[in-house]
Amino acid sequence: MSIFNLKNILIIDAITCIALFILCVFATATVAALLGLPSDVVTVAGWIGLPSALLMLFVAYQKAPSKGLANLIAVGNLGWVAASFGVLAIFAGQMTWLGIAIVAIQAIVVLDFAIFEAKGAAALSRLATV
Repeated sequence: MSIFNLKNILIIDAITCIALFILCVFATATVAALLGLPSDVVTVAGWIGLPSALLMLFVAYQKAPSKGLANLIAVGNLGWVAASFGVLAIFAGQMTWLGIAIVAIQAIVVLDFAIFEAKGAAALSRLATV
């Protein structure tokens, strides 16, 4: 069995969202300074992570995962990727090189999560008909 099944991807994604929440909400000033972003942007990003993580864990531990919710998570992650590149477009002039690298890399990682989650959601319908 592959580690890249829907449940595992959702759990890993949720863990990263929880880490984002903790860092961005409880260490806002430090994270903002390291990235060169306004504190408000960092705080909002952190608060987005908490409900996202809860939804991911809910779907991961459903006996029969909801295809609709799994797709919603994948689409939400695509929105996060778009927002990340929006942040780069708007704030790159004031961001640190570390901030630019972190925002770009995390956007690519979240895109990977979205792809795996969409593939996992698509497999749910195939599994249900077998």
